[in-house]
Amino acid sequence: MAAKKVTKAAATEAAVKTAAPKAEEKKTEVKAEVKAEVKAEEVQAEVKKEAKAPAKKAEAKKETEAPAKKAEAKKTTATVHVQFAGKSYSQDDLMQMAKDVWEYDLQQKPADLVSVDLYVKPEEGMVYYVMNKEITGSFII
Repeated sequence: MAAKKVTKAAATEAAVKTAAPKAEEKKTEVKAEVKAEVKAEEVQAEVKKEAKAPAKKAEAKKETEAPAKKAEAKKTTATVHVQFAGKSYSQDDLMQMAKDVWEYDLQQKPADLVSVDLYVKPEEGMVYYVMNKEITGSFII
């Protein structure tokens, strides 16, 4: 009987040894399949990203081009001229006079002038100004 036990034990041991490599092979096969599936999913995700990326770039180009075209279409130039008593002053002329008052009369640096509001009163021949929202005065035209 002892001989039978040894042979059964040997047979069981041999069966375990042969089954273990088979199980390991199955594990590596399963791991390989899982890795292949993961790689396939990653490739599909990258392909989707690449497909979306050019579309986004094209949309971005369209968005930047459209406002530029709209801005160009809406640009209108306007020139204001004040005419009275045989005299004519354009908006640029009046602005230059105000800048000269700022620089020469008020002894300020031209770079310090931030904002200018001009109020023209032709019946008085005067231009009233508000410079940098705090300095007020007038000059004759």
